[in-house]
Amino acid sequence: MGLDMYLHATRYESNYKFQIAENGENETFKTILQTVGGYVSPEVPSVEVSLTIGYWRKVNAIHNWFINELADGKDECQRIYADRSELERLSETCKAVLADNSLAEKLLPTGAGFFFGGTEYDEWYFEGLKNTVAQIKEALALGSNWGFYYQASW
Repeated sequence: MGLDMYLHATRYESNYKFQIAENGENETFKTILQTVGGYVSPEVPSVEVSLTIGYWRKVNAIHNWFINELADGKDECQRIYADRSELERLSETCKAVLADNSLAEKLLPTGAGFFFGGTEYDEWYFEGLKNTVAQIKEALALGSNWGFYYQASW
């Protein structure tokens, strides 16, 4: 029990005739269907792939950032869309705090919650920021055709 946090990458692929290559097939779409062994209606030839690419446990400052910056303060374990520029902004904020620890409370404040982890600005806090920078770097390396969602469970 506690604050578990996930970053998901999603990608939409379609085999609609107006969206495919001249050869008449979206090879990525075809490969996905062959891999998962699924069926897709010919009337709606599309799939969405979702990968869990990031995970944090009780890094409440990062959770608070997503809630306050991207969800208007609403914290209901909902999926929160984060575009590439927002992930880059979070990474840059983490880097700024790591470079000058005195900025922690101002830029990435901790937040209390039921089993949300500690609220001190200690080694666990800063390790969480380093981990966040690394996870965002990997996420952004996926390429521009991926979208991102954050979701917490507590």
